[in-house]
Amino acid sequence: MTPDWIGAFLIGLVGAGHCMGMCGGIASMLSMGQAKPSTLTPLFYNLGRLASYTLFGAIIGGTISTISQVSHVNDVLIWLRLAAAAFMIMLACYIGRWWQGLLYVEKLGQSLWRFISPAAKSLLPLRSPIYAIPFGFVWGWLPCGLVYSTLTWAAVSGSAVNGALVMLAFGLGTLPAMLLVGHTATLLNKLQSSNTFRHIVAVTILTYGLYTGYGALKLLSTNL
Repeated sequence: MTPDWIGAFLIGLVGAGHCMGMCGGIASMLSMGQAKPSTLTPLFYNLGRLASYTLFGAIIGGTISTISQVSHVNDVLIWLRLAAAAFMIMLACYIGRWWQGLLYVEKLGQSLWRFISPAAKSLLPLRSPIYAIPFGFVWGWLPCGLVYSTLTWAAVSGSAVNGALVMLAFGLGTLPAMLLVGHTATLLNKLQSSNTFRHIVAVTILTYGLYTGYGALKLLSTNL
């Protein structure tokens, strides 16, 4: 287990409130047109969502590592690591509620979502619980600053496998709140409302972001 996996899991866990806010209406959409909604539907939906994140991570991590190996241009990876560090810092500020700039980044993906969302809506009403898997897979493309931030970690993870595992860890962090909206969600909300807990996580991510940025700048200065 690497620090990136742990960090990605914590981001998903702490950001679960944000996830529930963005995806809160999905529960009613999944049960639309069903006299007796299946208990498997939320599980299948989340499996599709996690599969989507994992695939994103594999594509991003594999593409970047392949480009780096083929081109032998290490400066590209260094600049990407700087971008990842910047996203970590923005994410830390968002979790600590010191600055909400990450939400502006989130808005950049809304134009793309307008083209993708009809694919998810075309699956409604769900003909059976199994159709919640492709529905969740498409819904994984919903613009989300937390996803974008974690994807930058996947981009510099060094391989498709590592990129996939980073994003899977993030998805697993969001899973408790998304599956168990009742008692577990209440517990997570209590954790998120705790300034001490949020600040500990935020400072941890901020420290990791600053460390990553410092390392990237150090490498960049040696290449100049």
